This record gives sequence, structure tokens and C-alpha cells, in this order.
Amino acid sequence: MTDHTQLPLGGMSAETFLRDYWQKKPLLIRGAFPDFQSPLDPDDLAGLACEDNVEARLVELEGPDKVWQVSHGPFDEETFARLGRRDWSLLVQAVDHYVPEVDELLEHFTFIPRWRLDDIMISFAPPGGNVGAHVDNYDVFLLQASGQRRWQLGDVMPEDAPIIDGIDLRILADFQVSNDQEWVLEPGDMLYLPPRVAHHGVSESEDCMTFSVGFRAPSMDEMVTSWADYLGEQLDESSRYQDGDLNASDDSALIDDTTLARVRQQMLAALDNPEQMAQWFGRTMTQVKYPDQLMPPMTPASEDTLNQALVEGDLLEPAPGSRMAWHPHGESATLFVDGDGYACSPALAKRLSATRSIDQDVLAMEGATALLATLVNRGSLRWVEDDDDFDDDDDTADD
Repeated sequence: MTDHTQLPLGGMSAETFLRDYWQKKPLLIRGAFPDFQSPLDPDDLAGLACEDNVEARLVELEGPDKVWQVSHGPFDEETFARLGRRDWSLLVQAVDHYVPEVDELLEHFTFIPRWRLDDIMISFAPPGGNVGAHVDNYDVFLLQASGQRRWQLGDVMPEDAPIIDGIDLRILADFQVSNDQEWVLEPGDMLYLPPRVAHHGVSESEDCMTFSVGFRAPSMDEMVTSWADYLGEQLDESSRYQDGDLNASDDSALIDDTTLARVRQQMLAALDNPEQMAQWFGRTMTQVKYPDQLMPPMTPASEDTLNQALVEGDLLEPAPGSRMAWHPHGESATLFVDGDGYACSPALAKRLSATRSIDQDVLAMEGATALLATLVNRGSLRWVEDDDDFDDDDDTADD
């Protein structure tokens, strides 16, 4: 059973939420995070948006060139200096990759598989700031971090719902607020939205920050294409179309139903491979969002030096943006890390994918030292540093 003590569901159990709301209908949760204090302020967020390799957008209702103008970072001080005191929004993706205190918020959402989590986007908006009425193709929890934001919800919208032409955003052309689906969120309040629910959030009378905890939902097109590519790499060159049951035909150009049935049968037989699908899916769902974030050490770690460091009290942790999951098969398991798979024991796979801090106790597990060295040397794991806090880092947005 899930531990409900840390769930931000207003006292609701994970089982009730998943049964009644997850991918079904919205849920407003007042006081999801009581007395919530944002771990970063607007200046910190603006600083991140000025950094290279940080994905950031600026949405202006009345931009220098056109209405609903969208600009992409990195930005500079001049950009923010020209903005007025209302009607714009700054959105920064994957802030959990850069701010450990933001990453810690994800531990409150582990009642949903970790491999489903995407990232935490943070938006800042002065009064009137918004990105228009729109829909998302994924589940999202919208946590109010500071200020107030008014949310209006509409219906579940089809893929072909009309949007406004000629602007940089996919804003719904016809947004209607559903009955009683309008609230002002205060700090600590949270709104859950399933995919395709129309919504519109506007900053109220003061500056506001909203944390968006989003979840990965690959499209069927992406999954089918990725699965076919992966499976194709596993198939032997000798695996080919066969028609040993071929009958004579009066029309040599005809592709008849018997042929198509034969093709379908052979294709399904090749595709119906549960273990290969598990290997593909684990790799796919742990692919990193920003591969450049994985930085291998300048000097590769040997098994001996790694073992000694852990024994002396050093700790390992996943690198920012690193993703892990695991899958058991018989008495063995595969640990999926950042798009690759590593054979190991189920106990070791579960331990490494479940913890955010790895100490010397893990060394008692068979194969742990070799696997840890591999993950350190590829940049998926890193040593915990004493000065790794956001506020103390010399490269933070405060500079």
C-alpha cells in the first residue's frame, strides 16, 4: 500500500485519487502543501532563463512585434528591463534539474510511477500574465507557489478543436468555462488536470509563480515508430516474409486477402514479444530530456576508488535529469538508466531506482560496485557535494 502521509491530495488516498480522478476529471486540492514557501524567487527564475541550455519562453500579450508574441531563451537583463508590470509570462522548463529543493517536490508524487514524471516547469507572471486558453496532451498538477492565479476550466477538447490563427501559441478559438469550474488558487493550493481538459490561468492582482508538475505521455505514433525501430534491430537478417502455403493465381499482380492475412500473422508473431517490449519500453521511458546534462567525470572512476570512497562515507546520487526504472524477469532484472538497460539482481535494481542517496550499504549487493562505476562514468550518477545547494552555488541565478 502507498504511504499516504506525504501525499499532496488533501487527505485523499492514492487509491481513491487514481480510481476517481487520474486521467478522468480535474481535482482542486486546497492546502495541498500547507504553508508552502517557494524554494526560489522570481529573480532566481529569471537568472535561470538567462543561462545557456536552459529551456525558457517569454509570452507577451502585446509584444514588440505582435500580439501573443513568444520569445525563446536564453534571455538577458535588457529583455527583462523592457517588460512592463503586467500582461506577460516567463516559463522555465525542468527547474527540478537545476534546483535540488524543487527536485525534492517530486518525492510527494511517487504514488505515480517515477518513469511517468517529466519535469517541473515554473512560470512567473505579473498581473494579467497568461498563455491563453489551451489544452495539454498530458496530466499535470498545477501548484500555486506564490501570489494568486485564477483558473477557469472548460470541456475535454478534441484534437481538431479550432485554434486562433496567426499567433505563436495554440490558443483555443472558442473557450467556454464549465459550470462552477473557476477558482482562485492561493499559495499551497493545487489543481490536477487530466489530458485535453481546456484551461485558462491568469495572474491576479499581484505577481505569481506556478509550479507545473508534468508527466510523460508519448504519442502512439512515437511509441509505434520507436518500438518498430528497436525490434527491427533485434531481428535476425534471416527473418523474412514466407509464403510456403502459396497457391497458383490467375492474376499475378493481385494482392489477395490470403496474402494480407499471412503478412498480418507473421508481423504479429514478430511483434508479440513481451520481454523485448519490456526492454524497449524501459529504455524509452528513461531517456533523458536533455542529454547534455549528463556529464561524465574528467577522470573515470575505478571500482576500487569508488568502493573506497563509499566506505569512507561519501554518497552517490542521480545526476540532475537522470531517470531510472526497473523490470524483473525471472530471478534477474534489468535496471533502466537514461535510455540503456543493465542486467542485475532485482534487489539491486529496486534499491538503485528507489533511492535518491546511495551509501556504502549497497556494496553488500552482488554486482553493485561494477554497476555503480559504470553509471558514474557515464554521468548518470554523481558524488554528493557539500555545497550543492541552490543558494550557495556560485553559478546560480543570483550572480
